[in-house]
Amino acid sequence: MSVKYQRILLKLSGEQLAGKFDSGIDPELAAWLAKEVKKVQNAGTEVIIMVGGGNFVRGAQTAGHGIKRVTADHMGMLATMVNALALTDIFENQKVKTRCLSNIFAEQVAEPFVHRLANKHLEKGRVVIVGGGTGRPYMTTDTGAVVLALELDCQVVLKATKVDGVYDKDPAKHQDAKKHDALSFQHAVENAHIKVMDKAALGLAMEQSMPIVVFDALKENNIQDVIVGKLVGTTIS
Repeated sequence: MSVKYQRILLKLSGEQLAGKFDSGIDPELAAWLAKEVKKVQNAGTEVIIMVGGGNFVRGAQTAGHGIKRVTADHMGMLATMVNALALTDIFENQKVKTRCLSNIFAEQVAEPFVHRLANKHLEKGRVVIVGGGTGRPYMTTDTGAVVLALELDCQVVLKATKVDGVYDKDPAKHQDAKKHDALSFQHAVENAHIKVMDKAALGLAMEQSMPIVVFDALKENNIQDVIVGKLVGTTIS
């Protein structure tokens, strides 16, 4: 199988990892995801995953009532670590070699994120799962995903969502919503209706010419179809 992308960054939200539950992690969904990622690895593509933490804590929503925004964001980073640790174990259980790296100090539970270490794991055929976001407050895991993709020389960011791409308006509320197959960064940044990724993340990707594919990761073979260059979701470039 000929692949278009040799190294990808897959961004998974906490809400997606909750699967059929209101919060926490759906282990059956995580095991299914491991199998989908394995297909991609078998095709020859290296995979880095950055996880969100919204299934446990959302920093921006937790702030207030005596909790400082910085503290709330730290709580959100810890939530992403919970997801990263769980995914690592479930992937390993599915015979997918995986390493968990952390952007916050958590050496009892994960290896610290070091550029050279992450590259070594990838070269040895391991999936690298990164928790802790950027390690700094006021930065979303979407922005963290773009930063990580740039740092590790990925060729594309795959932003997993609950819908199959970017629409001109909310498809859950509008039956006549039209899906975009492709979008320019300029349009994605300037259009207030496009909220699939935060504007800081889109702005950085635009500045560094890092393409983003917004797609439904929970459809069988979708990740594999993206890496071979099939038209899946919406490409922002």
